[in-house]
Amino acid sequence: MVAARAGGMHASQQQHKVAIIDFGSQYTQLIARRVRELGVYSEIFPYTADAGTLRDFSARCVILSGGPESVTEDEAPQPACDIAALKTPVLGICYGMQWMASRFGGEVEAAGHREFGHADIEITAPTRLFDAGAGGRLQTWMSHGDRVVALPPGFSGVARSRGSPIAAMADEQRGFYGLQFHPEVTHTANGREILRRFVCDIGGCLPQWRPGGIIEDSIRDIREQVGDEQVVLGLSGGVDSSVAALLIHRAIGDQLHCVFVDNGLLRLGEREQVHDTFARHFGMDLHTLPAAGIFLKALEGVVDPEQKRRVIGGLFVDMFEEKARSLGDVRWLAQGTIYPDVIESASAGREGARLIKSHHNVGGLPDKMKLKLLEPLAGLFKDEVRKIGAELGLGREVLDRHPFPGPGLAVRVIGEVRGEALDLLRRADFIFIEELKNGGFYDRVAQAFAVMLPVKSVSVMGDGRHYGFVVVLRAVETDDFMTARYARLPPDFIEGVSRRIVNEVPGISRVCYDVSSKPPATIEWE
Repeated sequence: MVAARAGGMHASQQQHKVAIIDFGSQYTQLIARRVRELGVYSEIFPYTADAGTLRDFSARCVILSGGPESVTEDEAPQPACDIAALKTPVLGICYGMQWMASRFGGEVEAAGHREFGHADIEITAPTRLFDAGAGGRLQTWMSHGDRVVALPPGFSGVARSRGSPIAAMADEQRGFYGLQFHPEVTHTANGREILRRFVCDIGGCLPQWRPGGIIEDSIRDIREQVGDEQVVLGLSGGVDSSVAALLIHRAIGDQLHCVFVDNGLLRLGEREQVHDTFARHFGMDLHTLPAAGIFLKALEGVVDPEQKRRVIGGLFVDMFEEKARSLGDVRWLAQGTIYPDVIESASAGREGARLIKSHHNVGGLPDKMKLKLLEPLAGLFKDEVRKIGAELGLGREVLDRHPFPGPGLAVRVIGEVRGEALDLLRRADFIFIEELKNGGFYDRVAQAFAVMLPVKSVSVMGDGRHYGFVVVLRAVETDDFMTARYARLPPDFIEGVSRRIVNEVPGISRVCYDVSSKPPATIEWE
């Protein structure tokens, strides 16, 4: 079993803080991010957290997240502690509101008209939570099947929508509020202002949280956790593992041994870039393991993306442990795990959540692993990680790179992973990214990549008919990666990228562009 798992951010007792009780919503981590964007530190606790744990955290206010369950069910998630006894303002969002209504004597029922997506609400009474008075309207994002139909004693209804007679409720005297909609998503107009009013105006929190202070705290924590023991880190070249490497190296120097596994599933030129940045520029102890053949052999016949992740994660751990033994008495495996990795990895232990996908950092580690885990970024969001990386001296060519999945191109080759498909995809993806940069679009989209489909399509080149692979180009716009819309790139630009790929990558005959948004689609195709 994993002997220990260390990492994450911890605020001082003097700092104003917000506790977020997680009922399993896919947006829970987004709530935490929004609070931190206000300059206020937040941490997430499972609904099973006891009163002592929450009291020790000393939160000035509490937010109850949404969740996939129904409060009307017998086995519905219930907080392990008495939320009212914490004597702090409380904001319930979606399931959190429904639980508050049920807990304090109101009534919740299954809605005849479920609301998913955009919904306009009408403010029916003034409240400290909204900047608009009665009669005002607000565009929100709903995602619920139940609704509150009778208010608990002491609460008043302050908003309604077409499907929810009580879309928001408030007990101003106790500082208890409920929202049927999600203020944390960008689709809710003034959602951040609603959260600011609760956290700062009602909860009394001051903006004392600054990512710049994370470095000193992290270095201290890493030194305390590791002591004089040796650490091995899997360096992929992506933002997360790169920043983790620099942070740990700053803390313990030569006790860190970085291992770059050339697994044959990486982007074009990845190996050379990693060596130039970390071995040559930063002077780190970097070990490169050529392992493409091993990974491709293990992936033969594997088509399910979850199985691909398990296979790749298992091989990574095996190689790290073997390398660790060759380096001497290495006790720690460091990883660049961040919050977005955890949110879609319910198998890592998030109470009440439903699995969307596992992540090789947090959901694919085998029980046989003996190394302790060091995850100094596990409590941070991508924007916070980038700010730390910039302060540590990491160049923009690394910091501004789009996200890349841990299993690499294995999950962007749909179906069985074969060497030919990987080589073609690598080149097509490189052309797409190069054209985005040349056209000034790269920094305007949050993530872009190519996907290889397991089908071939006819093409006519010269005087002959050929059958070649089909690739799909994917580019999305988002600021939180929880929701996203496809990037509206100019048709002429897409046509130019397609022409280059077909002309320069023999074996690809057709190029498509993905116009799906999230939800319902995910950003990756896996």
